[in-house]
Amino acid sequence: MPVDWLVVGLGNPGSEYAYTPHNVGFEVAAALAARWDLPKAKKKYAGLITDGRTGPGGPRVAVLLPQTYMNDAGRSAGPARGALQVELDRVLVVHDEIDLPFGEIRTRMGGGLAGHNGLKSLRRELGSPDFPRVRIGVGRPDSTDPDIVASYVLGRWRQPRDEVAALIERATDAAERIVLGEAAP
Repeated sequence: MPVDWLVVGLGNPGSEYAYTPHNVGFEVAAALAARWDLPKAKKKYAGLITDGRTGPGGPRVAVLLPQTYMNDAGRSAGPARGALQVELDRVLVVHDEIDLPFGEIRTRMGGGLAGHNGLKSLRRELGSPDFPRVRIGVGRPDSTDPDIVASYVLGRWRQPRDEVAALIERATDAAERIVLGEAAP
């Protein structure tokens, strides 16, 4: 059944990646599904997906957590988008952004991919980078060494748990405003 919005949270499956900066997209997408009281997610489109309305008379939404690993997220999002008949400008991608300081949240339509492999996979499978995004600042280590950066985003949060929870809450609010038409991406 078609939906008005497909929200794609980026992250990696598996308990070893839970509660890491790289999985903040999963956290926000799960928070949206809970906020909107959507049913338990089902395995479909190489991911976990749930759908329903944001509230009485609200838009129909599907929330997808690709289970392909971040670098192949498009293999999940592409088929889901096709099956759900969602226009590209209604595929809202929620992801970590190391080029933003921890705690900063920015929304935008399209734009560059900043070396983010999850976004590159989505562009490849969706045919364009012109999808709305909620970019969640996780900060970056004081290094450009790829191994150090990888261990930073794939390691546990270094920030206090209450600050991480507040970041997830603010990012959830930002995503919800876009879906409800209260803010432009």
